[in-house]
Amino acid sequence: MNNFFDHKILELGQWLEALFNDVPSLKIVVHIVLSTLPLMLAFMGAFAFSTWLERKGLARIQNRPGPNRVGIFGLLQPLADGIKMLMKEDIVPNQSDKLFHLMAPVLLMVPAMIGIGFLPIGDGLSALPLDSAILFFFAIGSMNTIAVFMAGWSSRNKYSLLGGMRAVAQMISYEIPLVLSAVTVIMIAGSLNGQEIVSSQQIPSWIGSGNIIKEFFGQILGWHIFKPWGFAGFIFFFIAALAEANRSPFDLPEADSEIIAGHLTEYSGFKYAIFFIAEYISAFAIAGIAVTLFLGGWSGPLLSGIPWFIIKLFSLFAVMIWIRGTLPRLRVDQLMGYAWKFLMPLAILNIFVAGLYYFAEQQWGTMIALIGGWIFGFGALQLAAKGLSRLNKSPLLKGKRVYQFAE
Repeated sequence: MNNFFDHKILELGQWLEALFNDVPSLKIVVHIVLSTLPLMLAFMGAFAFSTWLERKGLARIQNRPGPNRVGIFGLLQPLADGIKMLMKEDIVPNQSDKLFHLMAPVLLMVPAMIGIGFLPIGDGLSALPLDSAILFFFAIGSMNTIAVFMAGWSSRNKYSLLGGMRAVAQMISYEIPLVLSAVTVIMIAGSLNGQEIVSSQQIPSWIGSGNIIKEFFGQILGWHIFKPWGFAGFIFFFIAALAEANRSPFDLPEADSEIIAGHLTEYSGFKYAIFFIAEYISAFAIAGIAVTLFLGGWSGPLLSGIPWFIIKLFSLFAVMIWIRGTLPRLRVDQLMGYAWKFLMPLAILNIFVAGLYYFAEQQWGTMIALIGGWIFGFGALQLAAKGLSRLNKSPLLKGKRVYQFAE
């Protein structure tokens, strides 16, 4: 594997740290800064670019030009938006809880930034390389629920409070299938370490074979998404991730057509911008963990490392944009029912499918396990999905839907 960029970044970091060998305390500070600051700046830059990309993508879907006035192709629009937010007045309701109103956006931003530190963005490149990194990622991510509810409650506004309560119900509900989907990968990989999970998605015997074709496909065909339990797990994980990140069609906590802007109703100026930034960083973090768990992480043919991780990350974000421009927002009862009555039972069943796949692979080899997994394992998941769909169908919906349009 050619991890040129990763190795050069590691060598540069080690060289900079070596300059402070004579001052151990300062060397620790430099190590922390080098591990965190470039990552934070990179994701802040990714946030700025992704806002432009999303607006352009949605504009193309809706047959309009999108941002095209500030800079070439409107690329400086994020900068203009940032300046506008900085200049806006910060209006705080008179009856609000001033302290919690101020703390809420900060508390939302902190776990988002910590979460990206657990991502293995390259070979040996991780700001927080813990053996239990995946566990800590989900633990830190659950703090978002507290921050969103704090914003709604402290605003002393009924719409804000409704948005906060919706957020608590939604995030707790979808955290369960989210974690259950990740359990299958942890079972098969036998580790909570992100780097080890990425390594488990490579085929070592092919990579070191000296055959160009085998080396190429040895870094692709081992991805968990190509296995029956991994494909189903990725779908469940991605759907739950959309809900966790408040992305459409699960953006119920801030449904403007129902509750104005939900928990953001009483926020303006730069506080509002912090919520906006935190939401995008959280979306990147959860897309990054999906890449790590199911899409081989930084592993890939020709040029492994950071380039592949960035390509996969933005590919998933592009799918998020596509979904936002395509699907309408769900009703809140549909949102909750889908999590508890459909997604969670399937995620639990997928754990058993993964366990049987692992047993079959140990007993009869990978090929037999793959064939049996796709036929029986994935077939069982499809039958269960159809059964749950019929079981949860409203008794009022009999026969084919008939739509009536005004003339």
